[in-house]
Amino acid sequence: MRLPRLLAAVVGILAAGAALWAEPPPPSPLEITPDKPSAIYGRNEKVTWTLRARPGVTPVGDTFTYTVKQNGLTVIASGELILHDGAASLTASLAQPGMLYLEVTPKAGGQVSVAGAAVDPRQLRPVVPRPPDFDGFWQEKIRMLNRIPPHPVITPGDSGKAGVWYATVQLDNINKSHVYGQIAKPDRPGKFPAMLISQWAGGPYPLQKAWVTERAAQGWLAFDIEPHDVPGDMPQAFYDALPALIKQYNTIYDDDRDRCYFLRMYLGVYRAIDYLASRPDWDGKILLAYGASMGGQQSLAGAGLNPRVTDVIVEVPAGADADAALHGRAEPYPFWNVRNFRVARTGLYFDTINFAPRIHARTLLGMGFVDTVCPPASTWTAYNLISGPKEVVPLVYAPHNNTATMEQQRPFFEREHVWMAALVADRQPAR
Repeated sequence: MRLPRLLAAVVGILAAGAALWAEPPPPSPLEITPDKPSAIYGRNEKVTWTLRARPGVTPVGDTFTYTVKQNGLTVIASGELILHDGAASLTASLAQPGMLYLEVTPKAGGQVSVAGAAVDPRQLRPVVPRPPDFDGFWQEKIRMLNRIPPHPVITPGDSGKAGVWYATVQLDNINKSHVYGQIAKPDRPGKFPAMLISQWAGGPYPLQKAWVTERAAQGWLAFDIEPHDVPGDMPQAFYDALPALIKQYNTIYDDDRDRCYFLRMYLGVYRAIDYLASRPDWDGKILLAYGASMGGQQSLAGAGLNPRVTDVIVEVPAGADADAALHGRAEPYPFWNVRNFRVARTGLYFDTINFAPRIHARTLLGMGFVDTVCPPASTWTAYNLISGPKEVVPLVYAPHNNTATMEQQRPFFEREHVWMAALVADRQPAR
């Protein structure tokens, strides 16, 4: 598919929620290009970046300062550079697997230019062992969930799209909470491949119909769920009036694995997967867990907990390497205060790295090499541990998806399109 058509399809699905996404920053003053287009190197191999003044951007002088960080945290090189005829070069290397993160700042002040590179990234491994009772903890929580009947409440509504059936859904979850969502499918008899869409961080915020109706028009039984215990179809004023604490949900009981906010969230994903699998209009073949950022985090956890998931598509998934900041890696969202021992210990039970070995589904994963929200060293580590067939899409120039341009994310969107088209037709995604 040509890029303009592909981006139009992506924009069509995301447009209704565009206000939730940060605007990409203006172009930085420098274009920084690695000498390998893949930006993937071997241990002790020299990484060379070429820096050029970006055409059309207001000049900020010829003198810059720079830092190179290992795994986004530890400075391993710094200094000053001067552009000659509008260009310069920098080199770095690592003797062990990891990521390099370059920041270049105009000495006169102004926007920072960044670049990234990977060094033997498929050998990245966890910095902290999995808790020995990790499996037992989650088995107990799933048993607790299964003792609660789901009591689905399905409320049909207007899809706003010809040929698409739509409804809101409410399911019971632990501690008298609920899973709220919306579901859509082709408005015709038949059985369809299922897709569970988990939402990115923030809010709470309303769910937009287009997020499921566009997928239903493509042939999916699409179920999109709130990560929070709030309905997804209320006016914006309802979400604005919610207590301030819920808008800082990543801190709620972050030191108690039995009450952590993410416990209800992950079990909500598990329940939603079971609900999709119970529907008579599911084809019984494809059940895709899909999401970006915190939606990717939930998708990986759901796939690790529930073997009904057959496929996973995630971009810049959050939640990997909860204790990274204690071990020389940049910390990922949810940015837990892991310098508190109880928080550090609790985070391991919700760390996607510890779910990854239990994922046997086919997995497509995209990561940004200059992502500071979900740092790539952590994302690579989770990817490396996934047990099933898998494909990684390195996004060499991309920050986190909410501030990345469509062009920076294009390699992932192209592969996602190939995977989606194959899965909805019950075919193996082509390489």
